[in-house]
Amino acid sequence: MILVKRIKTRALSVLLLAAVAVIGLSLYVARFAVNGDRWASSFVNQSVYHRGSLSVGTLVDRNGVILYGATDGHRTFAEDAATRRATLHVVGDANGFIGTGALTMLAPQLIGYNAITGTYSRTGEGSTVALTIDSRLNVEAHRALDGRRGAVMVMNYQTGEILCMVSGPTFDANNPPGDIEDDPKFEGVYINRAISAVYPPGSTFKLITAAAAIESIHDISDRTFHCDGSMWTGDGAVNCPSSHGTMSFKDALAESCNGVFAELSLELGSDTLARYAKKYGLSERTTVGRVRTAEGNFGRADPDTTALAWSGIGQHTNTVCPAAMLRFVGAIANDGITMPMRLTQRTGFSLFAQGSRIMKRETAERLGEMMNYNARNSSFPGLTMHAKSGTAQVGGDAKPHAWFAGYISNEGCPLAFVVVVENGGGGAAVAGAVASRVLQAAKTLIEPMES
Repeated sequence: MILVKRIKTRALSVLLLAAVAVIGLSLYVARFAVNGDRWASSFVNQSVYHRGSLSVGTLVDRNGVILYGATDGHRTFAEDAATRRATLHVVGDANGFIGTGALTMLAPQLIGYNAITGTYSRTGEGSTVALTIDSRLNVEAHRALDGRRGAVMVMNYQTGEILCMVSGPTFDANNPPGDIEDDPKFEGVYINRAISAVYPPGSTFKLITAAAAIESIHDISDRTFHCDGSMWTGDGAVNCPSSHGTMSFKDALAESCNGVFAELSLELGSDTLARYAKKYGLSERTTVGRVRTAEGNFGRADPDTTALAWSGIGQHTNTVCPAAMLRFVGAIANDGITMPMRLTQRTGFSLFAQGSRIMKRETAERLGEMMNYNARNSSFPGLTMHAKSGTAQVGGDAKPHAWFAGYISNEGCPLAFVVVVENGGGGAAVAGAVASRVLQAAKTLIEPMES
């Protein structure tokens, strides 16, 4: 009897150990399925990395221009120095300091990883990954920024393809400056300002307030407003750069009248404005390819206060990521539907997420008309422009940040864009000039696109 009990106890112990082993193996397999690509593409994997740099794989732009790959037996970046500078933040650097670059985020694809063979390939050369970026357009955007800090993005709003993404300051990835850590002009150089930075949006946020007014104030189209240079709230005044006199809602956006939009902000209230900022993604994180963007903020404020008035104008504590603004204006252009923003081209059969509606079609059409009316007096030859500028005050004696965001509706050019120039000054004059130069180049360089 004692022997039987001992056998039974040992059998139960063996079964328990077997169960623990099965559970442990299952957890490992599950983790391997989720994290295997990241483990394989770790810097410690010397079969695909050499002295910290990816030693396999080729990265090309949409036209096949090599942005990173093997040249004469050595791993190197693009052949052209201007291209290297202009695509630095999209591609990344050899040391991985730009963590949002393709060399880091797309490493599993570049090394040709799969769950069966791991990083092994017959040739040992990895895979070629084609980006949606047009390196020529990036070069044009980099030249237009002209050494200033900021960001430029251009997207096909029908497909979500990012055609241009430039961040300044930058440097030559083949020849990094030796004093990069000490020279003030390189401060923040490893940050891709297009996706990993936020800025006060200034008057570009008036598009959010306008959308909320279109959907929440039933007689907004029939109203007239009067601006005498200031608008009083319960605790102070909001000043406008000009006395615009009597105007319609459409004219108020075209004139970017602070007084009218302060009045609308007080009427709509903080909760409504916050809801629309979240609905349209301005106060949320979004994604560009595999990269999570910086999170924006809408500054809630008490009723009938200058803080609430300024929040609806795009100041107070509001911040927006350039990529989130691009997603928003792209949705306006695309009848209220936003497409997932992507950086890699489709290859073979692949499933990409469909667009999602974030705005009523009627609202998008009305905003698009107002944005086109807003740009009617601007100089954009050959471009059917729908845009809003922003001159975002940053406090102290610093010059304001310059914003220009919108889209063009030229045949075969479904392009949305955003430009931010840090401490650039006037939005239309400075950021608008950058946008015009880049979009004129896009019309010439990029063949007609279809969704």
